[in-house]
Amino acid sequence: MDVPRDLDLLSTSECVSILANDHMQAIQAVQNASEDIATFIEILIPKIKDGGRLIYFGCGTSGRLGVLDAAECPPTFQSSPETIIGLIAGGDDSLRTSSEAKEDNQNGIALEFERIALSDKDVVLGIAAGGTTPWVVGGIALAKQRGAVTGFLTCSPAQNIADFEIALKTGPEPLTGSTRLKAGTATKLTLNIITTTLFTKLGKVYGNKMVDLKASNTKLHDRAIRIVTSICEVSREDAAELLAAADNEVKVAILMHKQSVDNKTATQILTSAGGNLRTAL
Repeated sequence: MDVPRDLDLLSTSECVSILANDHMQAIQAVQNASEDIATFIEILIPKIKDGGRLIYFGCGTSGRLGVLDAAECPPTFQSSPETIIGLIAGGDDSLRTSSEAKEDNQNGIALEFERIALSDKDVVLGIAAGGTTPWVVGGIALAKQRGAVTGFLTCSPAQNIADFEIALKTGPEPLTGSTRLKAGTATKLTLNIITTTLFTKLGKVYGNKMVDLKASNTKLHDRAIRIVTSICEVSREDAAELLAAADNEVKVAILMHKQSVDNKTATQILTSAGGNLRTAL
């Protein structure tokens, strides 16, 4: 849609409506790139299974979104914090304070790659809405030198600088140049899709339930009870007893009920199935 140039002359209601409607293009852009996203995930799955990692890196909004998605994976999927890593130009301070000058250093990420010991087992995804950020473009080149599989996520035309590229055609921003808007929304959605699909394929999901969950606090314990109640078709009281007997491991509790076995046997069955509940059942 065409956004009025004179945003400052609009009423508050008009401004909100226009910005909200314009963001629909972000969702469509992700949908249009779905095949490229799926291709990237298919390459990623065996790498993670073999002990590799996914490393996001970007500057500003792009970097923050990568760090955010990486941080959400352990509590959601009980994955290791080392499986999905987010790097941002300027380090953790840049999560709260902008470090624009860091973006121009094409070799700036070299020390970060050294610190995490980036190798040919890993997959990297450089994120740059505008497609030309030196810190990101240089990082992709450095990752290639280390033998890593390289991906590039941009909201500009494909640059042909990585092994796999995802170009989200979000169009001009309603506030010219502010890529925290549509580009940021499309980027966040894409990263969500990548990790959710990845961990689903790795057996962290059963149906649409987050079964690879350890009930470590009150909220998660309640969620675990609801998951066990739903899948096992038992009462909350019975679900709570199953969880207690399973050391609060949801998949173990479900197996104990479904297979009528004890904790030790359920754990062995699950391990033999590679941690995949559906396979174990």
